[in-house]
Amino acid sequence: MTHSQIKIVTVVGARPQFVKAAVLRKRCEAFGVTEVLVHTGQHYDHAMSDIFFTELGMRPAEYKLDLKNRSHGGMTGEIMAGVEDILIVEKPDWCVVYGDTNSTLAAALAAAKLHIPVCHIEAGLRSFNKKMPEEVNRILTDHVSDLLFCSTTAGESHLANENITKGVHHVGDIMYDAVKMFSKTTPRNEFCTQHQLDPDQPIVAVTLHRAETVGDADRFAEVLDAVLEAGKGQQLVFPVHPNTLKKSAEFGLSFDGFTLLEPMSYLEMQTLLAHSSLVITDSGGVQKEAYFHGVRCLTMRDETEWVETIENGWNRLWTQPDYLCEPKPIDNYGDGHSVERILQTLVDHTPGA
Repeated sequence: MTHSQIKIVTVVGARPQFVKAAVLRKRCEAFGVTEVLVHTGQHYDHAMSDIFFTELGMRPAEYKLDLKNRSHGGMTGEIMAGVEDILIVEKPDWCVVYGDTNSTLAAALAAAKLHIPVCHIEAGLRSFNKKMPEEVNRILTDHVSDLLFCSTTAGESHLANENITKGVHHVGDIMYDAVKMFSKTTPRNEFCTQHQLDPDQPIVAVTLHRAETVGDADRFAEVLDAVLEAGKGQQLVFPVHPNTLKKSAEFGLSFDGFTLLEPMSYLEMQTLLAHSSLVITDSGGVQKEAYFHGVRCLTMRDETEWVETIENGWNRLWTQPDYLCEPKPIDNYGDGHSVERILQTLVDHTPGA
């Protein structure tokens, strides 16, 4: 087998995965790897999915599933069946998955049952809260994966604690690759004009979407009050997720004090983060993106997978009294070349390549 004969099927379904996949997709040819991309449709509206392909100059997905079921179990089963059909047709050398979504677990299970090796990018993350569906997804995916690419050494340690040591590689953070690759941002004044913001007033970027944040009326109300207090005297700029809007209406909660915007594309979001004085989020990825832009973060969760951001003074949980130290660089996330390490390792571990 020559390198040009290596085939991977990559499965993505949610916003952060599109961005990471764009970085990998742009580099596959240089390593002689043919990629077949499957978009599961987990994020299905234009603002949360298709726009990322266009904006990042990403070749459209070869396959796109049409999901009917939106419950966790129903969605996972439906994706698993759809991906299985594709894998049987494509017969790839590897199935590549990212992170911790229902799409991730479904694809990993489908591949494992067909004896197709699984490559998990962002392996080893742990929040140690199994009430989060993401935690269940990432644990199970790690345990059926053959190559596990960790963003941090903490990820390696978590896997070792679960007796997973074979095929584990610390490659750095692919999201850092993305920020470096797509780093051009709109000037502050122009950005503020576009979104009717005051260029002379500090901006606090807000994102809230997780089920544990917005799924309970009392918790959601408590989080909103805490965000208002943390961002007092500043513009609370909130590109609001469709489900967050739906839940606020259902619970009768007000967004008074917030500047609500439509969901942002990846490049728009990076511009917002770059021009912010503080980021407040319940997202895993946004915590790191804040660091990549040199901005401190307040995380509206009781735990985080990205403990390095807290240990190095860039992040704190809303349950913590203050930042632990003055901000300092996080070497663990690598040098922005994790995708090259991932692809070379895939090539090296493909029989006959």
